[in-house]
Amino acid sequence: MSGVLLEARGIIKDFPGTRALDQVSLTVKKGQIHGLLGENGAGKSTLAKILSGTQLPDGGSLSLAGKPVVIDSPQKAQTLGIAMVYQELSLVTELSVAENIFVGRLPKTRLGLVDRTELRQRTQTLLGQLKLPLSPDTLVGDISLAYQQMVEIAKAISLDCRLLILDEPTSSLAEREVQVLFSIIRELAMQGVSVLYISHKLSEIFALTDEITVLRDGGLVGSYRTADLSEDDVVRLMVGRSLSAMYPPKGAVEKARLLMVSDLETHRVGPCSLELYTGEILGISGLVGAGRSELARAIFGADPWLRGEMLLNNKPVRFSSPLDAVRAGLGYLPEDRKLAGLFLDFSIQQNISSAKLASVSRGGLISRVRERALAESYLQQLNVHARGPAQLIRTLSGGNQQKVLLGKWLAIQPKLLIVDEPTRGIDVGAKSEIHALLRELTKRGVGIIMISSELPEILGMSDRILVMYGGRIVAELAREDASEELLLSYASGRGTSNSSQAVQGSVP
Repeated sequence: MSGVLLEARGIIKDFPGTRALDQVSLTVKKGQIHGLLGENGAGKSTLAKILSGTQLPDGGSLSLAGKPVVIDSPQKAQTLGIAMVYQELSLVTELSVAENIFVGRLPKTRLGLVDRTELRQRTQTLLGQLKLPLSPDTLVGDISLAYQQMVEIAKAISLDCRLLILDEPTSSLAEREVQVLFSIIRELAMQGVSVLYISHKLSEIFALTDEITVLRDGGLVGSYRTADLSEDDVVRLMVGRSLSAMYPPKGAVEKARLLMVSDLETHRVGPCSLELYTGEILGISGLVGAGRSELARAIFGADPWLRGEMLLNNKPVRFSSPLDAVRAGLGYLPEDRKLAGLFLDFSIQQNISSAKLASVSRGGLISRVRERALAESYLQQLNVHARGPAQLIRTLSGGNQQKVLLGKWLAIQPKLLIVDEPTRGIDVGAKSEIHALLRELTKRGVGIIMISSELPEILGMSDRILVMYGGRIVAELAREDASEELLLSYASGRGTSNSSQAVQGSVP
């Protein structure tokens, strides 16, 4: 690794009412994996969009390989050898894997038609490099979110880029897929490709990067050699304070059974049985595709049952729709907050009241005064950074969007709350706050089912842990008996040779 590939100096970017970047500088060397860190709203994505040509800076300069450049469009960035994979995927679900990877660059025959043979061969080479078990002809809409993320990365790699910008690339990937991605990133760096890696997961930053640059509130904190810092050091640089307790202390769980599910079976999961107690956080672990979200959706009435029984407070229930579940006191934070949880073009107050319209209505009409009062109470309680209840949801940072989504369900005063990847894609400060909020809910007697792909989060937050594999629950473990190695063993199918013992919590 030698020489400088990219240099940004004194970058300024203003939006109405706020300065997103204030004199920010960044240097990325050739063949370097460089981490870009900061809380939500720190300016990371804005800087990345400037480097990839989707936004223009209001001040400062850029140079590439020592030459001044103006990156005024994504096409210009691609011409210069800069490719970016965004956290929000930009694939066309109606097109094939191959067509998505080479969209706008499809190989042609002499007659000007798409050369399908050449397209498949190029795609298969890329898929082989990424070790993806996909067919070039498969429609992107028919593959999982994790594989869609990998297709986005294959698309970027196909551009023969000099600088690859990755924004939260593992947010939808299972552990084994993460390791495949890491090996690809390291191989690219060895070939001289520079990687700017944006992530809230500090374990990834320390596993991958050579240097890091930290932003806070749109300003530059500094750039450092990763090896010179600890995770606590990075947190202090990012948030300006130490987060000594990422996971709040657990309280005593009441032995009052809140929920019992017996032999639940759908077209995608089961049979599954579980119990949840008042004031308990029941963690559900497993790899992508194990059926965790599908189980949660079935409990919440979003997916139909084939068979099974469910008791809520010892009374038989079967929800034919999510509305039935909400009326019974259940809330559900979905995995994809933007697709399934929030109304992005609505205001904060409209989102918070959306699950409890009756309480803010009078004579069948919504009272904006009541709606605003409801929203203001949760903005304060959840420490949401916003201009006010009328601000549009899409203009908030990811962490603040997640807090509003949590406020939406707190407004119904739930007995039971299902949270699917509750801290995905949010910074460590917001993550710590959400952990504290979830634990506080348990003190009020709320039972929580928490699905997470982050093993430290499962271990740090759960009172009891279920592990899923192949659509079934294959292990039940007390928190004190669990470890990352044991959870991965069950999640990958290695600890499931004797399912009856595994579900009772035996160690393989």
